[in-house]
Amino acid sequence: MIVKCLLLLTVAGGLFAQDPQNWGQWQFLVGDWVGEGTGQPGNGTGAFSFQLELDGRVLVRKNRADYPATKDKPAYSHQDLMVVYPRFPNYRAVYFDNEGHVIDYTTEFIVESGGVVFTSAVKPGEPHFRLTYTKLSPDQVGIRFEIAPPGKPDAFSPYIQATARRK
Repeated sequence: MIVKCLLLLTVAGGLFAQDPQNWGQWQFLVGDWVGEGTGQPGNGTGAFSFQLELDGRVLVRKNRADYPATKDKPAYSHQDLMVVYPRFPNYRAVYFDNEGHVIDYTTEFIVESGGVVFTSAVKPGEPHFRLTYTKLSPDQVGIRFEIAPPGKPDAFSPYIQATARRK
């Protein structure tokens, strides 16, 4: 009986374990990136990185966007950190920012374009988030962050749409 239990745990562990080195579909994002913008007044500037950490067990995104002062508000900086990790059968992510937001995401790859979509869980009374990275070329990605209002989880509206170039 003990041998059967150990065998079952070994098989189940193998089903749920993912090769920490198998980040192939994520490679288009790994590296340092700088946002491409128009430079118009009021537009932010930013940069981010995706790096494998903890011996390849997690993929960490660090992001910073700086926004100049306008007549209505002072200059400010938005910083965030997102950790992507394997969770059978796909990947998940958790996001933190300097405004106090914490967002749990599931992920789905876009096979046709080589991109990835992060989608938050639907929670009553809270907005629903979707973040998409689309591979435009080996050194350029499209970024789209959308928000759906509470109670309307499929009514996404673009909040940020940008492109970034690999440094």
